[in-house]
Amino acid sequence: MRLNGNRFVIIGRAGMDFYPDPPGTKTEEATQFFACLGGSSANIGVAICKLGGSADLVTCVSDDAIGRFAINELDKYGIGRAHVRSVGGEARNSLAVVETRIEDHQSVIYRNGAADFEMTTADVEAVDYMAYDALITTGTVFAAEPSRTAAFRGFELAKAAGLPLIFDIDYRPYSWPSPQVATDIYSRAGALCDVIVGNDVEFGFMAGDYDKGLDKARELVVQGAKLAVYKMGEKGAITITPDGEITTGIFPTQALKPTGAGDSFMGGLVAGLADGLSVREAVLQGSANAAMVVARVGCAPAMPTRAELDDFLKRHAGSSAA
Repeated sequence: MRLNGNRFVIIGRAGMDFYPDPPGTKTEEATQFFACLGGSSANIGVAICKLGGSADLVTCVSDDAIGRFAINELDKYGIGRAHVRSVGGEARNSLAVVETRIEDHQSVIYRNGAADFEMTTADVEAVDYMAYDALITTGTVFAAEPSRTAAFRGFELAKAAGLPLIFDIDYRPYSWPSPQVATDIYSRAGALCDVIVGNDVEFGFMAGDYDKGLDKARELVVQGAKLAVYKMGEKGAITITPDGEITTGIFPTQALKPTGAGDSFMGGLVAGLADGLSVREAVLQGSANAAMVVARVGCAPAMPTRAELDDFLKRHAGSSAA
């Protein structure tokens, strides 16, 4: 599985993350916070741009100070926002209050009336998909209308343009009306995609049985996907391809927090596929990216540069991850 280039269009959300400061502080005891870009899709875009690729985001942000903060952050990281639309009314940007601590970690997510759910078919139809090498989306875009219909329309247009579809399951229960709706929509979306990435819980959820998640990942490849990455936390990952399965471990790290691993893994993986790495090498690059990000403060600002990632991989050559 290789991509023709490193130009990505990403459908999904951009928001604001608040981290109690200094690291280790509990939210309820905090007197100051560190703010940075948030939202899975935006974070994936940051990871791609820092590794030398290009990423354009398709989403909606609120027409207020928080929405403008997100736009300024996208500019700072070099993420294209020609297809980021500001919406008024009661819509509000996502806000996550996330602790930089492992023990008793707390994350509080504000998603009521989320602005990114206001994305419409007109937004995705305005994109020139021929200008990109792949489309990436995260599962949250399917949780509500009109974003759900718009995202599926984006899939249609990207497929028609010959783009591979890359899907990060990214299941967030609080965004969905019911687990059953989520299972049905995720299965529909997954069946359309070329690359599906998720953890054991997310694939288990898609399967309707947490013990059958790996079977679901394998089934998606049998049905036509080129790649399914079944992540198992500290146990590493099983990557399924039409040619067989690849088992990889994780890189040792001193984690400061449990968050940010998924977005950084996806960024490292797709950057590797775009650079012509083998599937195993691309998965290991994703794992290394994740190991670096959980050991740093924030998510977007924690994403390593190409030089930092290459240095990490060189220092950890022959580690348990391989």
